[in-house]
Amino acid sequence: MNDLDTFADLLAPEGQALLAELRDHDPANELAAATRLRRDHPAPLVSAALGQARLRQRAAAKFGADAQLMYFTPNGVEQSTRTTVAAHRAARFAALGVRTLADLCCGIGGDALALARAGIRVLAVDRDPLACAAARANAEVLGLAELIEVRCADVTEVDTAGYDALFVDPARRSKARGGRIFDPEAYSPPLSWAVEAARTAPCAALKIAPGVPHDALPEDAETEWISDGGDVKEAVVWFGSAAEGQARPAPGGRRATLLPAGETLLGAGLPAPPADPAADEADRPPVGPVGDWLYEPDGAVIRAHLVADVARQLDGRLIDPTIAYITADRLTATPYATAYALTDVLPFNVKKLKALLREREVGIAVIKKRGSAVEPEELRKKLKLGGGRNSCTIFLTRVAGAPTMLLGHPATDPVTPGR
Repeated sequence: MNDLDTFADLLAPEGQALLAELRDHDPANELAAATRLRRDHPAPLVSAALGQARLRQRAAAKFGADAQLMYFTPNGVEQSTRTTVAAHRAARFAALGVRTLADLCCGIGGDALALARAGIRVLAVDRDPLACAAARANAEVLGLAELIEVRCADVTEVDTAGYDALFVDPARRSKARGGRIFDPEAYSPPLSWAVEAARTAPCAALKIAPGVPHDALPEDAETEWISDGGDVKEAVVWFGSAAEGQARPAPGGRRATLLPAGETLLGAGLPAPPADPAADEADRPPVGPVGDWLYEPDGAVIRAHLVADVARQLDGRLIDPTIAYITADRLTATPYATAYALTDVLPFNVKKLKALLREREVGIAVIKKRGSAVEPEELRKKLKLGGGRNSCTIFLTRVAGAPTMLLGHPATDPVTPGR
């Protein structure tokens, strides 16, 4: 029996009964569960149901409650877009006036589901028959089958003429290459193919890895970096201008979007740390002494090279030309960076730091680093923090090129700068 046959059996009444029984399955008891279930059900079906139960539990972080109803493949769990990010992208497509869309490399259908929920009719294409079967099942179980057509085909051979938009999510993982693929031309299909396909559509978006080099990005498109809960999840290259609207793609623009609130910052993607000597001096954020407040920009802001834009909003400056920390003399609210009230700026010295923390009865320390060779966990072991009643945040970084320790507290704490 092949994978497709087994998957079809999962959709049949016996398979559905097994999946329902395994809804709250504890993976630690899998051997006992398998032994028990095989007394009454075929072994391949039991293995498939147990595997699907494991995948659903892993997928809950991305799909929430829907994960318990959906169907997954191992690659589908790894590569699919989490619901919050997919919903943001779908809303942006809808705001651009998109009503029909070809979703190329659809996988198990995570983006297709979000697009359909936004009222967009979707052609979902993938060359993996099992992924297509899962996408069809997901559309059906979530009541979206009327808006989603799933087609098993090579995306490079699909005629997408007549659709309002394209969305391409190339595969960025490979067993042969040992996991993640970092070279955009090694994506499947390559980024260059996806870019040319996008240029033929009225509107298009390409999902790529957030660490993509800026020099690999097409200048006739806008690139958006998206973080969710502070973690950078992906970058999206947007082409076209299907309709007027606030989120219309800006050719050459760089955008940082922060979920779940949806705050978005659009800039020109000016060079950010490490500084580019070729950049115009007026475009660089100024560098100066450490003030009372330190701002840690969101990862999407850093990836989008928008640190200078945020520094200007805060009337701030960098602590070092190669470090993406912003400092200022007064507190200004911003969604694009986390603010800390600083109490100390010290040359790096473990012995002095240990004595200072003991004197202040610090028992809990959050240790962050940027531009430092010291590993936070190694430092934590050396500090030997006790049961003190106080807490602080320690930044291991550079100030004007010198290894430095900055101590402080989140601005949300009832603490004011102490220097």
